[in-house]
Amino acid sequence: MTKAVAALAGRRIDPPDAPVARFPLQRIDAVRESLGALMREQEVQALVCSAACGADLLALDAARRLGIRTRVVLPFGRERFRRTSVIDRPGDWGALFDEIVAAAEKNGDLVELAADGDDDQAYLLATDRIVSEARALAGNGRALAVVVWEGAPRGAGDITEAFRRKTRAAGMDELELRTT
Repeated sequence: MTKAVAALAGRRIDPPDAPVARFPLQRIDAVRESLGALMREQEVQALVCSAACGADLLALDAARRLGIRTRVVLPFGRERFRRTSVIDRPGDWGALFDEIVAAAEKNGDLVELAADGDDDQAYLLATDRIVSEARALAGNGRALAVVVWEGAPRGAGDITEAFRRKTRAAGMDELELRTT
């Protein structure tokens, strides 16, 4: 198998009052372990994703532990992102986010977009950038899309489903990892 560059998107940890379980807090360790195994099996040499609590941060942490290069794409400044997409859900995500973002910045692998206004539009712009960064890093090599979710679109505004559509349109190989 040839080495791959992976673009990843997926679910955030469920809020305490979630009507539907998409990524329960008690699945953190299993998902982190599965992400590490997937990266080893697929010979991932670089990972491109955002850094929200849940799939993103677990993947970035697993990659870091394996010595895999990580590129972090944020739709807007890190302070706003940390407040709205990291520490707003159960779990202790803040310190991990801070470490990963600092390391990405030090290595020249932090991309902070200047998206304004509607969060959905900002996240869609970040998704476009994640896909383009992964394709660019892969060059003529293998670009892999990793979708970390419960397996079903949740309707309008589902950024994970938008990621799937974009990576399919870009001709990327797709792998799914379940959060439930």
